[in-house]
Amino acid sequence: MSFANLYGQDGPIDVLKRAVEKRRVPHAFLFYGAEGVGKRTAALALAKALNCERGGGDACDACASCRKIDKGNHPDLVVIEPEGQFIKVADIKELQERMRFRPLEGTRRVVIINDAERMNATSANSLLKTLEEPSAVNVFLLVSSRPHLLPMTILSRCHRLRFNPVPRDVIAAFLEREHGLAPERARILASSSGGSIGRAISLHRGDYIARRDGLLDRVARGSLDPMACLDLAGRLAGEKEDILEALDILKSWYRDLLVFRETGDAGALIHRDRAGDILRLAPAMSGESILAAFREIRGAAEAIERNANKPLTLETMVFTLFADKANFVEDSRRGPRAAGPGR
Repeated sequence: MSFANLYGQDGPIDVLKRAVEKRRVPHAFLFYGAEGVGKRTAALALAKALNCERGGGDACDACASCRKIDKGNHPDLVVIEPEGQFIKVADIKELQERMRFRPLEGTRRVVIINDAERMNATSANSLLKTLEEPSAVNVFLLVSSRPHLLPMTILSRCHRLRFNPVPRDVIAAFLEREHGLAPERARILASSSGGSIGRAISLHRGDYIARRDGLLDRVARGSLDPMACLDLAGRLAGEKEDILEALDILKSWYRDLLVFRETGDAGALIHRDRAGDILRLAPAMSGESILAAFREIRGAAEAIERNANKPLTLETMVFTLFADKANFVEDSRRGPRAAGPGR
């Protein structure tokens, strides 16, 4: 993997290539941005470019150094990951011990710290001592999707490089070219990825489109009778990650309703293949009611994140969003159901 293989990050990659070509790479970078937009890939590509035997602004992907980095066994590449909830201070101290010596094979020792915001206070203070005394042969690459959690003392000693969400058309082209997807499937996954190539690949490997279609088939009706509401809530229930993914689909659905209602631009929709349903439903809803629905879904997601009662949370949300009030009035007029045979 070289800079040439990264998609949708031309700005950051141009900065890195010029720094390598001019041999003016800062001793510490912070790569930050949303999950799955190419930060870790760029960090590895920079490590390869700095130690590539052919030189230049990018890695050749063919020399011994590049191949070793690809295989994860280059002695001058150190990758630190969280163990459990935090990055351990022992890992930082072990790194500091290694840095007492010169690189074994390459011209630079490259240290990649993934999820850098997960350093606890002790780990961060230990790393700070190293960043305050930079060495010409050591380059630190901190990777984070939540840089606001890093101490300002760490941030102030890093050259910050933002990685933006990847455009939908770039993700779709990537999925078609690299994974052989049909254009329509690639477009749906790209639209649902939130600008993250990593998430788009994850959605492709699962059964996301089938789950999305099953959910939107139901909510596109606009309202549901009581039994249909209970059925939908039951179908949403499951593992936390699956529930949160379904709620993300619902949020994007209401986002599309609001976007079309306010702009009339079907090209800006995430679920463009559902434009017919959106064009039918959006005019019948007020902007306030759409925003209220969005807040209801967001509240349910936050409750699920806090390990609230999942069935109760989902049932409350579904009845609030989709209950056909006329059916409820009719049910209340009928009174309690008589017990039938065998009940």
